[in-house]
Amino acid sequence: MNNAEKEEVGEGIVDPSFAEKISYYQNKFDELRAEIGKVVIGQHEVVDGLIEALISNGHTLVEGIPGIGKTLLVKTLARITGCAFSRIQFTPDLLPTDIVGLTTYEEGRGFFTVKGPVFANFVLADEINRSPPKVQSALLESMQERQATIGKETFKLPSPFFVMATQNPIEQLGTYKLPEAQVDRFLYKLTMGYPTPEEELRVLK
Repeated sequence: MNNAEKEEVGEGIVDPSFAEKISYYQNKFDELRAEIGKVVIGQHEVVDGLIEALISNGHTLVEGIPGIGKTLLVKTLARITGCAFSRIQFTPDLLPTDIVGLTTYEEGRGFFTVKGPVFANFVLADEINRSPPKVQSALLESMQERQATIGKETFKLPSPFFVMATQNPIEQLGTYKLPEAQVDRFLYKLTMGYPTPEEELRVLK
């Protein structure tokens, strides 16, 4: 950039190449929203929050009742971006190895590693508060360190790595509340509500 193109920030002029990049990515995000809108009706604030968390290399915690499209939303986002998607259903009997994987033995093959569903670009942790803290920590550690330890080996998680965890705000019986230190691992906490009557008509059509 030459001196003629440079001006102080206080005068409100920016680098033309930087402005071009902003315009380029803005168009890409608009295309992404439009593609999501073909599958998920409404929920614009939640969609914007997911995109912001994704480009900020963060994760989101989404609170909402069952059946409003939480799984569909993150699955659609993964499909549009061409990334791998996995879903983990958190239950009281879930084990940490069900998330990260395990080392097993097979005659004729010896010991080998079986990677768990956390090894995907987009991971949906459905009803994360249904499992004990030990299981929650297995996922939250992967979110923080971007790696997972299976046996004696440590594996890097794929990039991008984005976790959308959900919890049901209505039924609290048999749940384990996420501690504040664990909630802090999420960049955003979003609330996904019912669609409007007009949006419900569009869903029916």
